[in-house]
Amino acid sequence: MTEPSYIRLYETGELRERVERLEAMLASCDICPRDCFVNRLKDEVAACHSGYLPVVSSHTPHFGEEPPLVGKNGAGNIFFGNCNLRCVYCQNFQISQRHREQRVNEVSFERLAEMMLDLQSRGCHNINLVSPTHFVPQIVKALLIAAERGLRLPIVYNTNAYDSVEALKLLDGVVDIYLPDLKYSDDDSGWRYSKIEGYATRAQAALREMYRQVGHELAFDGDGVLQRGLVVRLLVLPNDQAGIRDSLLFLRDELSPKVALSIMAQYFPVNQATVARNPLLSRKLLASEYWNALDLLEALGMEEGWVQEFESADYYRPDFTDASVPFKDIRDFQGPLSSAYVPAPTLPKVPRFHVPSAT
Repeated sequence: MTEPSYIRLYETGELRERVERLEAMLASCDICPRDCFVNRLKDEVAACHSGYLPVVSSHTPHFGEEPPLVGKNGAGNIFFGNCNLRCVYCQNFQISQRHREQRVNEVSFERLAEMMLDLQSRGCHNINLVSPTHFVPQIVKALLIAAERGLRLPIVYNTNAYDSVEALKLLDGVVDIYLPDLKYSDDDSGWRYSKIEGYATRAQAALREMYRQVGHELAFDGDGVLQRGLVVRLLVLPNDQAGIRDSLLFLRDELSPKVALSIMAQYFPVNQATVARNPLLSRKLLASEYWNALDLLEALGMEEGWVQEFESADYYRPDFTDASVPFKDIRDFQGPLSSAYVPAPTLPKVPRFHVPSAT
């Protein structure tokens, strides 16, 4: 296994310096583009409903991520509570949008480090930080403690992409794998469905910085487990409310046609995605809508990545009332799925996108 990049920073003392620079940003918080400018070092609460200590709603091996993150033993997911977005269809709304309930899940930096080490001891292939944006300084502080105690797993930054470029620059060499969602191709949709200004503009800037750091080449170990790189997730929404084509054009033309993608069919109307509040999102995705999105990949010459089985919406319905196992184990799923994602072919000259026949 390739040694994670943060180990070098730890050994040179640079990782501790990054912690200090990131924590300084919390004094007048601009750790994400909301720029709340509250003093979170004194536990003042920002728009993400978070103060100084990190909020962790669950940490567990997870088998529903992209295949090269899951491997044999699962991704080591750490689900952070609260969020800097307010997505009306958020499937994790139990932990992302119920901040009063999540306050009890505040943990110390030492405890967060222990969670990372626990996931390593359970055989997980990485530390997959889910919704980390509003806790970046806290995470890196805990990572420093965990590295001192023997953590050697790659770090996955699993984000909604509404990230500060300045904060991302301080993650250069700390994060091994960037796993951002590109939710929308225009700012209006970001306001309509995630209650945030300038989503597409900010997310595209964040993706440019992630690409600058790791490029489009993916690095795997001998077992096919991802060790370094960038994988961009695109969730297909009903009535094309995500603007998939324009997002793909941005990725192709401003990053690279070889950037790895994860095309997701898992949308299911939950939370506030109702007819009364958001009629265009109030139903499940149609098969035709998903196939149309997949057809764009060939049309635009984008061949790297993975696609979900259309039936994946039947799996991705978490229940965080059981924090130890919020998702059903995909390996035990009783339904048409054998895997949440279609495995990437390994034959030479065959695109790694494998699109199953429409039925």
